[in-house]
Amino acid sequence: MLLPQALLAQELLSGYVLRADTEQPLQGVTITAGTGEQGISNENGYFSLAVSTSPKRIVFSYVGYKTEVLLNPSTEQELRVLLQPGAANLQEVVITGYETNRPLLQTAGAVSYIEREVIERFDESSIVRAVNMVPGVRMEERAPASYRISIRGSSLRSPYGIRNVKLYYNGIPFTEANGTTALNLMDPSNIGSIEVLKGPTASIYGAGTGGTVLLEPRRAAPGEESLEVGAIVGSYGFRRYTATARVGAERSNILVQYAKQEYDGHRQQSAVDREVLLLTSEFKPSDKRTLSANLIYSDLYYELPGGLTQEQYAEDPSQARGGMFGSVAQNASMNQKSIHVGLKQEYSFNASLRNTTSLYGLHRFRNHPFNTDYERNTNQEFGGRTSFAYDTQLGGIGATFTAGGEFQRGFEAARTYDNNGGNVGDLRTDDEVVAKSGFAFAQAEFELPANFIATAALSLNDTKYEITRLHQVNSGNYTYNRNLEAVLSPRISLLKQLTDQVSVHANISSGFSPPTEEEILTSDGQLNEELEAEKGTNYETGIRGFALKGKLNFDVVGYYFRLKETIVSRQDVSSVAIFRNVGNTDQKGVEASLCYTLLDEPTQQLSQLKVWGSYTYSHFRFDEYQQDEDDYSGNKLTGVAPHAATAGLDFNTRFGLYFNLTANYSDEIPMNDENTVYADSYVVAGARLGLKRQLGQHFGLELFTGVDNVTDEKYSLGNDLNAFGGRFFQPAPGRNYYGGVRLKYTL
Repeated sequence: MLLPQALLAQELLSGYVLRADTEQPLQGVTITAGTGEQGISNENGYFSLAVSTSPKRIVFSYVGYKTEVLLNPSTEQELRVLLQPGAANLQEVVITGYETNRPLLQTAGAVSYIEREVIERFDESSIVRAVNMVPGVRMEERAPASYRISIRGSSLRSPYGIRNVKLYYNGIPFTEANGTTALNLMDPSNIGSIEVLKGPTASIYGAGTGGTVLLEPRRAAPGEESLEVGAIVGSYGFRRYTATARVGAERSNILVQYAKQEYDGHRQQSAVDREVLLLTSEFKPSDKRTLSANLIYSDLYYELPGGLTQEQYAEDPSQARGGMFGSVAQNASMNQKSIHVGLKQEYSFNASLRNTTSLYGLHRFRNHPFNTDYERNTNQEFGGRTSFAYDTQLGGIGATFTAGGEFQRGFEAARTYDNNGGNVGDLRTDDEVVAKSGFAFAQAEFELPANFIATAALSLNDTKYEITRLHQVNSGNYTYNRNLEAVLSPRISLLKQLTDQVSVHANISSGFSPPTEEEILTSDGQLNEELEAEKGTNYETGIRGFALKGKLNFDVVGYYFRLKETIVSRQDVSSVAIFRNVGNTDQKGVEASLCYTLLDEPTQQLSQLKVWGSYTYSHFRFDEYQQDEDDYSGNKLTGVAPHAATAGLDFNTRFGLYFNLTANYSDEIPMNDENTVYADSYVVAGARLGLKRQLGQHFGLELFTGVDNVTDEKYSLGNDLNAFGGRFFQPAPGRNYYGGVRLKYTL
């Protein structure tokens, strides 16, 4: 930030942004030039944007309206831009992943975008059903509020929690230094949108072979001053309350939100009680600087019903794990409080050079009686990320060079005790764990002739663990250090825009995923010193765009991923997860999504009608997998359905009435590496009917009701893979209903 600033000759883009159906001015529209500059329209819809050179594109985006992209805009006359009301078109969304800030049509990679309206298709108890609409991604709920995300089969090593997938919130690291992510500390209402980058993304986001998920916070729109309250009630004692205050201006916005969620549970020992307070703000003190801050305080309690055998699952899926170490008898549950604070600055030194820097801090206390032990942990962590981007011209070729790095350091005081009927017993182990992870990255992007865009990126990743055992029963104390050697991870991609509506892309990327702390230091206190990092290479090609006069959106990707030193997990007799490297896996797949808009006429009574669907094909196999005397080479990859699909129908009326229908299909899933037990295939459907109305000048009202699992299908959504004693199944809720109301007052 101390670099000298340069003054360059500039050109001016200006004009008006209007609502397409009424031609009324729109205030607060974000205007982004392809050269990186940004501006906002005023109360008259007017904008002016100084640019160093004439950009090849300019993007107009506004919440609740379809994003508009103008190619080769003129700087010699005022522009007149009309934005269509309605949900954003997925192909027009500006993608922040890979640090390119380009429309999805110009982004080389398997990327899916989940907007706020998709999260609100359901009861907002979690984002599980919204994420499962994305091809190639499966999100599971082993118990209410116990999440697991699998991108292209990456849940193989995740008996619980989120691993091998990196998450960011507002560009700030949310995955911790030890490689795990506590997504359940966040409420679904805290999320404005989600970008899912599938496959190895180590060139920009560090270690990881699964993928990266970018969460954007909700914001107050410019000029908005409002208060909003909401309540939802449903089956199984589901209760949810939210209160939100928003204040937005041309150069600042603040959002404060409180959410409380309670759930009695659809099984024994499956209740939830969560409170989350979110503060998110953004300030623009000058045209060069934008500052943002986020604070998330979470108080979470949820119970763990445990896995069932196939016989128990068939007999009574509502029961919890029983026996001497049963979930009810041992009060198996999680109680954790945390606070996560993040700061970010975006600064433009001049029209060509810009920087984004973020810092964060985390403190968490966890009290966790489990079936076979009792864990009490305290975590403290800090970290940051910075990146510089430089736009230039090389012989008439537009180029953007990006470089930066990320560092995280976490400290955990971890103690395990005997679990005496849900109470703390004798001390077993007392550990202090320091986790350090970091990487440096560089990327070059070139806008080549004939509408080609080429990208080359590289990162160097490093992870270290320092474990100090202060106490262990019947064993001496020790110190163990593990330095997983630095690994270079490259990525090369090429995109060709065939027309202004269709593009093709291909990329080759390499990934590196070190073991997490919980995989090296298991919950029974044993060290796994032999565990090595996974390494893999991904080959991918795809096509996306529009057809049929823009009514049909399509996105199809095919890939081949070769993973070496694959980590898998198994449970021992005490239900402790044991991890090992098992050789290689071959993963071939196809991901496709389609959306067809039958009607999009904001001025008509039936204003919008569309159908959509997604499909995932996964041909995943173990390769060279030998366990003792058993050879599992050629077996299907555990936890992955060969076929999965989602379909839906949406309609909206001018009056404010809306209806959403969603159906999910999953093929049968192998539950163990031996492929001797499978979870049955299933189809689950749900629907939501609602009414949104503006009551006078200040009040807005939404009433809605919905049903999930309308056919009362019996299925397992959070399978325990390779579970000891055949306890594979974590039953999902049967048919359940909900209804709610939102009231918004605009000052």
